Amino acid sequence: MNAPIETINIENAVVRFCGDSGDGMQLTGNQFTDTSAIAGNDISTFPDFPAEIRAPAGTTSGVSGFQVHFSSNNVETPGDQPDALVAMNAAAYKINIEDLKKGGLLIVNSDSFGKIDLRKAGYESNPLEDNVQLHEEYEVYEVAMTSLVKEALKDVDLKPKDKLRSKNFFALGLMYWVYDRPLSHSEEWVKNKFKGKDLLIEANIKALHAGYYYGETCEIFNSRFNINKTEMDSGLYRQITGNTALAYGLITGAQKANLDLLYATYPITPASDILHELATHKNYGVKTVQAEDEIASIGVALGASYAGALGVTASSGPGICLKTEFLGLALITELPLVIVDVQRGGPSTGLPTKTEQSDLLLALYGRNGEGPMPVIAASSPVDCFEAAYEAAKIALTYMTPVLLLSDGYIANSSDLWKIPDAANIPEIDVKFKTEKGEEAYKPYARDPETLAREWAIPGTPDLQHLLTGLEKDEAGNICYDAANHSKMCQLRQDKVDAVAKSYPKTKIYGKDSGKVLVIGWGGTFGNLHTAVNEIQKETDEISYVHLRYINPLPLDLGDIISQFDEIVVPELNLGQLIKVIRDKYAIDAKGINKIEGKPFKVAEMIDQLKSFL
Repeated sequence: MNAPIETINIENAVVRFCGDSGDGMQLTGNQFTDTSAIAGNDISTFPDFPAEIRAPAGTTSGVSGFQVHFSSNNVETPGDQPDALVAMNAAAYKINIEDLKKGGLLIVNSDSFGKIDLRKAGYESNPLEDNVQLHEEYEVYEVAMTSLVKEALKDVDLKPKDKLRSKNFFALGLMYWVYDRPLSHSEEWVKNKFKGKDLLIEANIKALHAGYYYGETCEIFNSRFNINKTEMDSGLYRQITGNTALAYGLITGAQKANLDLLYATYPITPASDILHELATHKNYGVKTVQAEDEIASIGVALGASYAGALGVTASSGPGICLKTEFLGLALITELPLVIVDVQRGGPSTGLPTKTEQSDLLLALYGRNGEGPMPVIAASSPVDCFEAAYEAAKIALTYMTPVLLLSDGYIANSSDLWKIPDAANIPEIDVKFKTEKGEEAYKPYARDPETLAREWAIPGTPDLQHLLTGLEKDEAGNICYDAANHSKMCQLRQDKVDAVAKSYPKTKIYGKDSGKVLVIGWGGTFGNLHTAVNEIQKETDEISYVHLRYINPLPLDLGDIISQFDEIVVPELNLGQLIKVIRDKYAIDAKGINKIEGKPFKVAEMIDQLKSFL
């Protein structure tokens, strides 16, 4: 009798599922993630989508992946390298094998390494057979998943091709066994997803069980792993992606201001899921419009703001370019509007499914004339909620359009979110002008503190007014006077500058003085914070600041910078925030730049940051 397989307790693991875009890797990864969260682990995920809508099956251009990092400790990144890689075909193996950690588990669907599969993937011979080094560097397990699913479902009355769609559940069940995960959540999910379709329920659950018990009975694995629960604050938690969190933040902002939310957009990767989520919340006064193009969508949103709602639109880089003219109109009419830019690789259509931080200068300066506008950036999937609420608050408080930057990485990734108590989220005070008063209504009469103009809903008696893209005076009359134009431009700039007075104190991770200060922004937070934390175990001469507010910059940032010898600005672009930092503070900041459509790795950041010490 063989000895029982040893179960090893580990602190964390990173698992990547990869296969053809039709293999259900996103579903598989999400199921594994949800199960790990329910089991009490902290999680962080990174889905990776192919850019081709319908790439030929089995080719490298059609490979889809999903990586999940689950741990008994708090995690901030999806992990640099997978500890276990599940490759459903030869193309997925080819694209992902270089990322697998040395000594890691490689589990492949050996049925998808036939001659045709290998030719589609660009192989002349089978890499599982002729690569001796492969078996020396990894624990390689060749599992005939397709054949095993066929056998497990031989008595299920489905077409052969429909049966094979369940092989991702076989892979899921096998990984549940490897990492000692329960099957119950996925079983219930299948029953709810395919309610009324008994054959599909039977097929998927049988495939799930077949994978799990293959691991239990095949006697090829050296060990399996267990990860204890994470110690967390008490509360209600859920897995949430950045796009979903952003949608919830916008709804919350509108609700706290007692306004309807009008979201108008045109479909574009990777922002489209915001529309999908908001469209399901009509019960909160949310109205959604899918317009015929990007220009129309921002026009609809701005019209809603003119009518007294919170207007919101979203896009990615190419769409933001098209919205630029209406951004200028929102700015000069001083109407509250939230514009979300979920950044992706550019220029033009660029890398539609890959992440980048290269729209910052577009957000700051991409308008004709003097066009100051608040710009804020979300730092993680969970932070997208707070950043969206903050964007709505600034827009409504200061009567201005606000650009909210997200990116493809945090938009599609997910974290574990502790759902806040809605009662603890501050109200947003919106005061509409409802009466004329002693003097005629002046649309550009301003609050002395915020410099926000008065907001009157069209149709309010005695408050008729005109808003156009032409320059006007305080009374709203079109005015070409040179002195007036100078005054109005300065007022609009002063109003945006005034936003900085509402910021909280900038948080410094580490000492408030030293050799190196790292300044980051946007979705790089988790990787940079983790890297700096690791370096701080060796030296306290490095600190870290992460910026949510890009325009205007925090009032205390200059004083913080002055306390460090070296300023380092890592970005997923060729150097954009660093230009702003150098210009604003007249310092020779150093950059770390990556523009490969992928987020920073913690290990590479540790190496590069150490070089500045």
